[in-house]
Amino acid sequence: MATVEQSETTVVTLTERAATKIGALMAAEPAGEAEVLRVAIQGGGCSGFEYALGFDRGAQSGDHELEFHGVKVVVDPFSAPYLQGTQIDFVEGLQGGFAINNPNVSSSCGCGHSFQVEEGAEGEMPAGSPPCGSGCG
Repeated sequence: MATVEQSETTVVTLTERAATKIGALMAAEPAGEAEVLRVAIQGGGCSGFEYALGFDRGAQSGDHELEFHGVKVVVDPFSAPYLQGTQIDFVEGLQGGFAINNPNVSSSCGCGHSFQVEEGAEGEMPAGSPPCGSGCG
């Protein structure tokens, strides 16, 4: 695994609360199926991009590999520029869940499921991505 540098240039970080929740969810998965948390962006939603959080068996070639509070996190090279400096937290309560604080977001849709980044950001939206895949309007 790559050396993790905790600085403002870290692609993503997990709070201790998020890592605790993710660790519990990983433990409930079949052995070998949830070795890492994959954090990515994908085209779609009303504003252009959506977050994708899911478990994976391991890192793939080119992935950024990080570890926070015992949870291994991977980010693909396409998603990394859009996620630079992002913090993932877990909030308890009625409106609780994973809260993603991404400093690169210039606007997001009203439902909070999709976002845009500043014009001229690195990368392009994947070909064939639907303009609004989240169901918000």
